[in-house]
Amino acid sequence: MAQNIVITGAGSGIGRACAQAFLGAGWQVALVGRREETLRDTANGDPGALVVPFDVSQPAEVEAGFAQIADTWGRIDALFNNAGIFTPGAPIDEIPVADWTALCGVNITGMFLCARAAFGQMRRQAPQGGRIINNGSISAHVPRPGSAPYTMSKHAVSGLTRSVSLDGRPFGIACGQIDVGNALTEMAAPMAKGVKQADGRIAPEAVMDVAHVASTVLHMASLPPEANVQFVTVMATTMPFVGRG
Repeated sequence: MAQNIVITGAGSGIGRACAQAFLGAGWQVALVGRREETLRDTANGDPGALVVPFDVSQPAEVEAGFAQIADTWGRIDALFNNAGIFTPGAPIDEIPVADWTALCGVNITGMFLCARAAFGQMRRQAPQGGRIINNGSISAHVPRPGSAPYTMSKHAVSGLTRSVSLDGRPFGIACGQIDVGNALTEMAAPMAKGVKQADGRIAPEAVMDVAHVASTVLHMASLPPEANVQFVTVMATTMPFVGRG
């Protein structure tokens, strides 16, 4: 019987790359996002794809969406908790509160709601258990200039990962986190042209193929129940992160 995974933010970027990698590996994949048309583009007619559009920041939509997925498949084996957004870079006093609130709705509340729904299903199903993989960021370790909302949200994701790891032990639910640095997606493309550095300079940064992220998530999800990748960083080798950059 094929394993299945729910992937949020599956309509573009890292989510799309991961969804297509899992489909290529024979998994059943529930594609979650706000826009049905982009999810269908990701699915590309693959019979293993289940398109389930909903907004991860809305509790009722999350509950209904996960219930639909569980009813369709009978169980949920894995969740890649990937959906996330940025705000424009600025010093903290220039960031509109509305931008902060919108980002938290997806990056923090959305992560919590999807982990909660997946955990509940994995706890109830027979055989019990499953795996939750949260998408953190290099920003879960160090910030970029002008990134207070995004950096705060990704530190929160690390706390969620640790808490769910502990809560899941009695129920066979593993939880891990992937922190990604400069994967070449539409969102990260400007980094190759030039991005603000800690000393104020604008400088281009190394990027890597997003396929390396997808293969890592697939490896994490494919581990047997007794093994877990707790935290992993996948980054462009020479991007400014380690040491002084």
